[in-house]
Amino acid sequence: MLDTGPEPPGPRVDAEAGEAVLARAVSAYRAALGARLVAGYALGSLAHGGFSPLVSDVDLGLILAGPLRAGDRLTVRTVARSVRAGGSALDERLSVFWGTPATLQGRRRGGRFPPLDRLDLLEYGRLLTGRDVRSVLARPGHAELLVVGAEFALGQLGPRFRSCSLDEIRDPARLVARGPRRLTKVVLFPVRFLFTAATDQVGTNTRAAEHYLAGAQAPAAALVAAALAWRSEPAADDEATALLSRELVPLYVQYIDDQIARLQAVDRHRLAGRFRRWKARLLA
Repeated sequence: MLDTGPEPPGPRVDAEAGEAVLARAVSAYRAALGARLVAGYALGSLAHGGFSPLVSDVDLGLILAGPLRAGDRLTVRTVARSVRAGGSALDERLSVFWGTPATLQGRRRGGRFPPLDRLDLLEYGRLLTGRDVRSVLARPGHAELLVVGAEFALGQLGPRFRSCSLDEIRDPARLVARGPRRLTKVVLFPVRFLFTAATDQVGTNTRAAEHYLAGAQAPAAALVAAALAWRSEPAADDEATALLSRELVPLYVQYIDDQIARLQAVDRHRLAGRFRRWKARLLA
Protein backbone atom coordinates (compact mmCIF):
# COMPACT_ATOMS: atom_id res chain seq x y z
CA MET A 1 0.00 0.00 0.00
CA LEU A 2 1.28 3.47 -0.85
CA ASP A 3 2.32 5.44 2.21
CA THR A 4 0.39 8.70 2.26
CA GLY A 5 2.24 10.22 5.19
CA PRO A 6 5.28 12.50 5.16
CA GLU A 7 8.56 11.23 3.86
CA PRO A 8 10.79 9.80 6.56
CA PRO A 9 13.52 12.34 7.29
CA GLY A 10 17.10 11.52 6.44
CA PRO A 11 19.86 11.59 9.02
CA ARG A 12 19.58 14.68 11.17
CA VAL A 13 23.04 15.81 10.16
CA ASP A 14 21.82 16.05 6.55
CA ALA A 15 19.21 18.65 7.46
CA GLU A 16 21.24 20.70 9.93
CA ALA A 17 22.89 22.91 7.33
CA GLY A 18 19.53 23.60 5.68
CA GLU A 19 17.94 24.36 9.05
CA ALA A 20 20.76 26.82 9.75
CA VAL A 21 19.99 28.68 6.52
CA LEU A 22 16.32 28.86 7.50
CA ALA A 23 17.21 30.17 10.97
CA ARG A 24 19.40 32.94 9.51
CA ALA A 25 16.71 33.88 7.02
CA VAL A 26 13.93 33.99 9.62
CA SER A 27 16.07 36.15 11.91
CA ALA A 28 16.81 38.55 9.07
CA TYR A 29 13.15 38.78 8.06
CA ARG A 30 12.04 39.38 11.64
CA ALA A 31 14.47 42.30 11.81
CA ALA A 32 13.37 43.71 8.44
CA LEU A 33 9.61 43.22 8.76
CA GLY A 34 9.03 43.51 12.49
CA ALA A 35 5.41 43.05 13.57
CA ARG A 36 4.31 42.69 9.94
CA LEU A 37 5.79 39.18 9.84
CA VAL A 38 2.78 37.12 10.88
CA ALA A 39 4.35 33.70 10.30
CA GLY A 40 7.33 31.96 8.74
CA TYR A 41 7.26 28.33 7.59
CA ALA A 42 9.73 25.72 6.43
CA LEU A 43 8.53 24.32 3.11
CA GLY A 44 9.74 21.64 0.73
CA SER A 45 11.93 18.79 1.87
CA LEU A 46 12.91 20.54 5.11
CA ALA A 47 9.21 20.38 6.03
CA HIS A 48 8.07 17.01 4.68
CA GLY A 49 11.36 15.10 4.83
CA GLY A 50 13.82 13.80 2.28
CA PHE A 51 16.19 16.78 2.43
CA SER A 52 19.48 16.24 0.61
CA PRO A 53 22.34 18.76 0.98
CA LEU A 54 23.54 17.64 -2.44
CA VAL A 55 20.46 18.68 -4.44
CA SER A 56 17.68 20.18 -2.28
CA ASP A 57 16.52 23.78 -2.16
CA VAL A 58 15.94 25.61 1.13
CA ASP A 59 12.33 26.78 0.92
CA LEU A 60 10.86 29.42 3.21
CA GLY A 61 7.29 30.72 3.28
CA LEU A 62 6.42 34.11 4.77
CA ILE A 63 2.97 35.42 5.68
CA LEU A 64 2.86 39.21 6.05
CA ALA A 65 0.17 41.32 7.64
CA GLY A 66 -1.88 42.97 4.91
CA PRO A 67 -2.30 44.99 2.96
CA LEU A 68 0.82 44.61 0.85
CA ARG A 69 3.00 47.69 0.65
CA ALA A 70 4.87 49.05 -2.33
CA GLY A 71 8.24 48.22 -0.78
CA ASP A 72 7.47 44.66 0.33
CA ARG A 73 8.83 43.00 -2.79
CA LEU A 74 12.10 44.90 -2.53
CA THR A 75 12.41 44.07 1.18
CA VAL A 76 11.85 40.35 0.58
CA ARG A 77 14.36 40.28 -2.27
CA THR A 78 16.98 42.32 -0.42
CA VAL A 79 16.91 40.06 2.64
CA ALA A 80 17.00 36.94 0.45
CA ARG A 81 20.05 38.26 -1.40
CA SER A 82 21.83 38.97 1.89
CA VAL A 83 21.24 35.39 3.08
CA ARG A 84 22.28 33.90 -0.26
CA ALA A 85 25.55 35.81 0.02
CA GLY A 86 26.43 33.75 3.10
CA GLY A 87 28.99 31.76 1.17
CA SER A 88 27.68 28.18 1.13
CA ALA A 89 25.92 26.28 -1.65
CA LEU A 90 22.84 25.92 0.55
CA ASP A 91 22.76 29.66 1.26
CA GLU A 92 22.57 30.20 -2.50
CA ARG A 93 19.60 27.81 -2.76
CA LEU A 94 17.30 29.80 -0.45
CA SER A 95 13.92 30.24 -2.14
CA VAL A 96 11.39 32.56 -0.48
CA PHE A 97 7.62 32.49 -1.04
CA TRP A 98 5.56 35.28 0.46
CA GLY A 99 2.18 36.92 0.61
CA THR A 100 -0.62 38.03 2.92
CA PRO A 101 -3.67 36.04 4.02
CA ALA A 102 -5.68 37.96 1.43
CA THR A 103 -3.31 37.11 -1.45
CA LEU A 104 -3.17 33.46 -0.41
CA GLN A 105 -6.98 33.39 -0.30
CA GLY A 106 -7.12 34.76 -3.83
CA ARG A 107 -8.84 37.99 -2.73
CA ARG A 108 -5.88 40.24 -3.56
CA ARG A 109 -3.07 40.15 -6.08
CA GLY A 110 0.61 40.28 -5.22
CA GLY A 111 3.34 38.43 -3.45
CA ARG A 112 4.92 35.20 -4.63
CA PHE A 113 3.14 32.03 -3.59
CA PRO A 114 2.22 29.88 -6.62
CA PRO A 115 -0.53 27.27 -6.16
CA LEU A 116 1.85 24.29 -5.92
CA ASP A 117 3.80 26.00 -3.16
CA ARG A 118 0.59 27.13 -1.45
CA LEU A 119 -0.49 23.49 -1.41
CA ASP A 120 2.87 22.55 0.10
CA LEU A 121 2.31 25.17 2.81
CA LEU A 122 -1.15 23.81 3.60
CA GLU A 123 -0.12 20.14 3.64
CA TYR A 124 3.36 20.26 5.13
CA GLY A 125 4.31 23.78 6.26
CA ARG A 126 6.29 23.69 9.52
CA LEU A 127 5.89 26.83 11.63
CA LEU A 128 9.20 28.51 12.43
CA THR A 129 8.02 31.83 13.82
CA GLY A 130 4.77 33.65 14.54
CA ARG A 131 1.31 32.10 14.65
CA ASP A 132 -0.11 29.41 12.38
CA VAL A 133 -2.63 30.96 9.97
CA ARG A 134 -3.03 28.11 7.51
CA SER A 135 -6.64 27.47 8.55
CA VAL A 136 -7.75 30.69 6.84
CA LEU A 137 -5.94 30.05 3.55
CA ALA A 138 -7.54 28.74 0.36
CA ARG A 139 -6.65 25.30 -1.01
CA PRO A 140 -5.92 25.31 -4.77
CA GLY A 141 -8.42 23.45 -6.91
CA HIS A 142 -7.72 20.60 -9.35
CA ALA A 143 -7.78 22.68 -12.53
CA GLU A 144 -5.59 25.37 -11.00
CA LEU A 145 -2.97 22.85 -9.88
CA LEU A 146 -3.04 21.12 -13.25
CA VAL A 147 -2.67 24.27 -15.32
CA VAL A 148 -0.03 25.89 -13.13
CA GLY A 149 1.94 22.64 -13.00
CA ALA A 150 1.77 22.34 -16.78
CA GLU A 151 2.92 25.91 -17.31
CA PHE A 152 5.75 25.44 -14.82
CA ALA A 153 6.88 22.27 -16.58
CA LEU A 154 6.89 23.98 -19.97
CA GLY A 155 8.90 26.85 -18.52
CA GLN A 156 11.44 24.70 -16.68
CA LEU A 157 11.69 21.61 -18.86
CA GLY A 158 10.06 22.38 -22.18
CA PRO A 159 11.67 23.06 -25.55
CA ARG A 160 12.08 26.81 -24.98
CA PHE A 161 13.77 26.59 -21.59
CA ARG A 162 16.93 28.72 -21.59
CA SER A 163 19.13 25.85 -20.33
CA CYS A 164 18.35 23.67 -23.34
CA SER A 165 16.53 20.93 -21.45
CA LEU A 166 15.26 19.42 -24.70
CA ASP A 167 18.86 18.75 -25.71
CA GLU A 168 19.59 17.38 -22.24
CA ILE A 169 16.74 14.89 -22.48
CA ARG A 170 17.88 13.71 -25.90
CA ASP A 171 21.59 13.75 -24.96
CA PRO A 172 21.93 12.09 -21.53
CA ALA A 173 25.69 12.60 -21.38
CA ARG A 174 25.08 16.33 -21.50
CA LEU A 175 22.56 16.07 -18.67
CA VAL A 176 24.87 13.95 -16.50
CA ALA A 177 27.65 16.49 -17.01
CA ARG A 178 25.50 19.17 -15.35
CA GLY A 179 25.65 17.32 -12.04
CA PRO A 180 23.25 15.50 -9.71
CA ARG A 181 21.12 18.54 -8.84
CA ARG A 182 20.03 19.21 -12.41
CA LEU A 183 19.94 15.51 -13.28
CA THR A 184 17.58 14.51 -10.48
CA LYS A 185 15.27 17.46 -11.13
CA VAL A 186 14.94 16.57 -14.82
CA VAL A 187 14.07 12.98 -13.95
CA LEU A 188 11.85 13.53 -10.91
CA PHE A 189 9.95 16.69 -11.87
CA PRO A 190 7.66 14.90 -14.36
CA VAL A 191 7.10 12.10 -11.82
CA ARG A 192 6.03 14.67 -9.23
CA PHE A 193 3.75 16.43 -11.72
CA LEU A 194 2.12 13.10 -12.60
CA PHE A 195 1.45 12.48 -8.91
CA THR A 196 -0.08 15.90 -8.27
CA ALA A 197 -2.24 15.71 -11.40
CA ALA A 198 -3.60 12.34 -10.28
CA THR A 199 -4.08 13.11 -6.57
CA ASP A 200 -4.23 16.92 -6.08
CA GLN A 201 -1.57 16.43 -3.41
CA VAL A 202 2.00 17.65 -3.08
CA GLY A 203 4.32 15.51 -5.16
CA THR A 204 7.22 14.93 -2.80
CA ASN A 205 10.02 12.95 -4.38
CA THR A 206 9.45 9.76 -2.40
CA ARG A 207 5.66 9.74 -2.53
CA ALA A 208 5.61 10.56 -6.23
CA ALA A 209 8.17 7.87 -7.04
CA GLU A 210 6.29 5.24 -5.01
CA HIS A 211 3.06 6.17 -6.79
CA TYR A 212 4.78 5.94 -10.17
CA LEU A 213 6.43 2.60 -9.44
CA ALA A 214 3.12 1.15 -8.22
CA GLY A 215 1.35 2.06 -11.47
CA ALA A 216 0.47 -0.37 -14.21
CA GLN A 217 2.44 1.69 -16.71
CA ALA A 218 5.95 2.57 -15.55
CA PRO A 219 8.30 2.59 -18.57
CA ALA A 220 10.98 4.38 -16.56
CA ALA A 221 10.78 2.36 -13.35
CA ALA A 222 14.51 1.67 -13.09
CA LEU A 223 15.39 5.30 -13.83
CA VAL A 224 12.95 6.73 -11.30
CA ALA A 225 14.17 4.40 -8.56
CA ALA A 226 17.77 5.26 -9.40
CA ALA A 227 17.11 9.01 -9.41
CA LEU A 228 15.88 8.84 -5.82
CA ALA A 229 19.19 7.27 -4.84
CA TRP A 230 21.17 9.82 -6.89
CA ARG A 231 19.81 12.60 -4.70
CA SER A 232 22.17 11.37 -1.98
CA GLU A 233 24.82 9.35 -3.80
CA PRO A 234 25.53 10.29 -7.42
CA ALA A 235 25.90 7.37 -9.79
CA ALA A 236 28.88 6.72 -11.99
CA ASP A 237 28.55 8.74 -15.20
CA ASP A 238 28.48 5.69 -17.48
CA GLU A 239 25.80 3.97 -15.42
CA ALA A 240 23.60 7.05 -15.30
CA THR A 241 24.04 7.81 -19.00
CA ALA A 242 23.07 4.27 -20.02
CA LEU A 243 19.94 4.29 -17.87
CA LEU A 244 18.91 7.74 -19.08
CA SER A 245 19.41 6.67 -22.69
CA ARG A 246 16.93 3.84 -22.24
CA GLU A 247 14.24 5.41 -20.11
CA LEU A 248 14.27 9.23 -20.02
CA VAL A 249 12.48 9.85 -23.32
CA PRO A 250 9.81 7.20 -22.56
CA LEU A 251 9.25 8.90 -19.18
CA TYR A 252 8.70 12.27 -20.83
CA VAL A 253 6.43 10.84 -23.51
CA GLN A 254 4.33 9.23 -20.78
CA TYR A 255 4.18 12.50 -18.84
CA ILE A 256 3.35 14.62 -21.89
CA ASP A 257 0.58 12.26 -23.03
CA ASP A 258 -0.91 12.33 -19.52
CA GLN A 259 -0.88 16.13 -19.48
CA ILE A 260 -2.48 16.40 -22.91
CA ALA A 261 -5.39 14.20 -21.85
CA ARG A 262 -5.89 16.03 -18.56
CA LEU A 263 -5.66 19.50 -20.11
CA GLN A 264 -8.18 18.58 -22.78
CA ALA A 265 -10.55 17.38 -20.06
CA VAL A 266 -10.55 20.87 -18.49
CA ASP A 267 -10.85 22.61 -21.87
CA ARG A 268 -7.30 23.97 -21.92
CA HIS A 269 -6.77 22.99 -25.54
CA ARG A 270 -4.20 25.65 -26.36
CA LEU A 271 -2.01 24.53 -23.48
CA ALA A 272 -2.49 20.90 -24.55
CA GLY A 273 -1.31 21.94 -27.99
CA ARG A 274 1.95 23.23 -26.52
CA PHE A 275 2.53 19.78 -25.03
CA ARG A 276 1.85 18.16 -28.41
CA ARG A 277 4.48 20.39 -29.99
CA TRP A 278 6.90 19.55 -27.18
CA LYS A 279 6.39 15.85 -27.83
CA ALA A 280 6.90 16.28 -31.56
CA ARG A 281 10.19 18.09 -31.00
CA LEU A 282 11.28 15.54 -28.41
CA LEU A 283 10.72 12.66 -30.85
CA ALA A 284 11.99 14.46 -33.95
